[in-house]
Amino acid sequence: METIRNYLESMFANLPNTPDVMRAKNELLSMMEDKFTELINEGKPQNEAVGIIISEFGNLQELAETLGIQKELGGAAEVERRLITNDEAMEYVYEASQSRYLIGIGVMLFIFSPIPLFFHEIGIVLFFLLISAGVGVIIWSSIRMSQWKFLDTTLCCIDYATADYLSDVKKNNTMSKALMLTIGVMFCIMSVVPILLFDALLVKEYTFVMVGPAMLFVFVGIGVLLIIASGAKDAAYTKLLSLNGVETVAGNYESVRSTREPYAEKKAAAGVMSVYWRTVSCIYLIWSFISFDWHITWLIWPVAAILHGILKSVFNGK
Repeated sequence: METIRNYLESMFANLPNTPDVMRAKNELLSMMEDKFTELINEGKPQNEAVGIIISEFGNLQELAETLGIQKELGGAAEVERRLITNDEAMEYVYEASQSRYLIGIGVMLFIFSPIPLFFHEIGIVLFFLLISAGVGVIIWSSIRMSQWKFLDTTLCCIDYATADYLSDVKKNNTMSKALMLTIGVMFCIMSVVPILLFDALLVKEYTFVMVGPAMLFVFVGIGVLLIIASGAKDAAYTKLLSLNGVETVAGNYESVRSTREPYAEKKAAAGVMSVYWRTVSCIYLIWSFISFDWHITWLIWPVAAILHGILKSVFNGK
């Protein structure tokens, strides 16, 4: 019956989400179930029974008058959407999560960049190498995701089975996301410990005195990487689950409705969130190069991570 249910959902996916359409869908499901039970009782193999049902009930144009949805079926083309297959959805989740990790690595390299300046004059060379590497990683991340820009510019949808699967894996990902986020925050909080430790040990030698501040940047860099990466897959799942338009039957799937983020439907808000981390990176670099207060400017990253969560909540209407 699961095959029949999935087929039925794909038949109605792009129809308007109206009471008449939902009634017709439930009626057709009941008819399919009754026919399936009848065929099984006659001794038909399950696969053959499914094939007969799809052949008999699989054409909405022929059933429209019986179901009373001629008008809705005639206007379905107005909400026609590009179907994202399960394989495409899985590929997008992989690419989006890898892109998020790359952005995190780029930001981490920015935070690491002042460390060489503490130890040697050649450190200025390593400083610019780390900055350029960070910029390169973020640009590469953007290039990799360019193939998926159509998700923001084209009406798309996912089928019932894909939506159900994405909803399940999103729920299963909650614990690992929370764990990574917690560890990232802990790294940021613990970043001052090396400085306090060396100070408590009354270490006076220059090389060791510089280790404390250097370790601060290391802790913050790793913490910010974990914070950014913690929502990598979750953001991809939410993006895909937000594709089904609320005006269509596909937008009424429980798995879609329970995880929809309304700001993904708003172009302005979506635009802000899509360039958020790149904007923060630019502010960090400009502020740091103008003021040379590298020992202070790193604070922008934990603050930006907190602000990111607040903005998501605001746009989400929570």
